[in-house]
Amino acid sequence: MHTHKAHNHEEGNRSLFRKRLTFALALTAAFFVVEVVGGFMTGSLALLADAGHMLTDIASLVLALIAIWIATRPHSSKRSYGYQRAEVLAAMVNGMALWLIVAFIMFEAVTRFGDPPKVDALPMIVVATIGLVVNLVSVAILHSSSHESLNMRGAFLHVVGDALGSVGAIVAGIFMLTLDWYLADPIASIVIGLLILWNSGKLLLHTFHVLLEGTPRELVLEELEGVIQGTNGVLEVHDIHAWTLTSGYNAMTAHVVVADDFPHSQREALLDLFRHMIPATFPIHHLTIQMEESSSCCEEAHLPAANPPARSSNDS
Repeated sequence: MHTHKAHNHEEGNRSLFRKRLTFALALTAAFFVVEVVGGFMTGSLALLADAGHMLTDIASLVLALIAIWIATRPHSSKRSYGYQRAEVLAAMVNGMALWLIVAFIMFEAVTRFGDPPKVDALPMIVVATIGLVVNLVSVAILHSSSHESLNMRGAFLHVVGDALGSVGAIVAGIFMLTLDWYLADPIASIVIGLLILWNSGKLLLHTFHVLLEGTPRELVLEELEGVIQGTNGVLEVHDIHAWTLTSGYNAMTAHVVVADDFPHSQREALLDLFRHMIPATFPIHHLTIQMEESSSCCEEAHLPAANPPARSSNDS
């Protein structure tokens, strides 16, 4: 017996995600040009680092859009689950890209500690403030979707990183404008980098968990097994597995053992109960249950045999 749900809801989400990503992409691309010009005019590393990160934001948003398009392609005999994992892979690529960006920013910041260059602080503050507004609009657009999709989470973290970059550039600019303390520029870059590392690290751990077929984080497998085991007529549950195919779409399989003389009509009723109860109670969207008789299960060593074979003296 197998059942599945949430396909229409999933397609609706993807359509909404696509619109939000497109709007955020337009905003980001427009301001990227402004920030690059401002960074070169002021000589600010924090501003150029933020512009460089914004360029990767553009790439990450494009990648997220492409992943959504690929994920909607139909399944085939070669890819029975289709291309839904494309969104998870896109999230992983975005997370790794963030780490590479931070490594470059850290290197540039360290080289500036010995002889920090003078920065034209006032234009830097103005450009960074405009950038912050743009980034906060994008953050607001993508925030709710970031909790529903790893792909959207990756794009969202890129935009959040940009917002942090703008804040760092503003703070560093204020220090340089009021105190002539030009070390504020590389220090701000390092602090921003550490914050980005922390958030992107959590994203990468989650994507690795999904790709390793880990149990969905929102599911307690022992509770699910206990509910099945406690159902009237069930003798045992074994080979139970649950995994995430893509964000918001979890699958599970299980073998359910019943008595040999358990009536066929009741078996069908039991399967029908699981078909409706499990998706309604747990975050499971694709369900496959195989029903077995206790005698065949004993032969496969899932249940203890009533009379285990005697050990021969020749076995020693």
